[in-house]
Amino acid sequence: MALQNKKQFGVWMDSRNATVVGRTNVDNGDFIVMGHVENNGADSNSNEKTAHNAQKGLQQKFFKEITAHMQNAEEVHITGTGTEQEQFIHYMAETPQFKNTKTEESTSNKISDEKLLEYIAEKFN
Repeated sequence: MALQNKKQFGVWMDSRNATVVGRTNVDNGDFIVMGHVENNGADSNSNEKTAHNAQKGLQQKFFKEITAHMQNAEEVHITGTGTEQEQFIHYMAETPQFKNTKTEESTSNKISDEKLLEYIAEKFN
């Protein structure tokens, strides 16, 4: 039985920033930074419901921009500082393109791109 290589990606994220890494070549490539995504957050609003809806809309846009870097992802390891990664995993599970993607998560402080590349390579090797 042949070993099938998977399209693997890693994401470090918090509520404001995300760094997406992926392999240069599915078969044997090293991980490289695929992109950085920023969530500027909602403007202040005195109406709580309006503010909440604006925040949810911005979060959806943020998640969509992250997944744009992960075409045909089969395995994704998501790490970061808070609960944002759990919400992102739920978003992926509800998105038809990613509903069969295997996801794992961990918690980590903000790390440099180089350390993230090493960390994700360790997770998949």
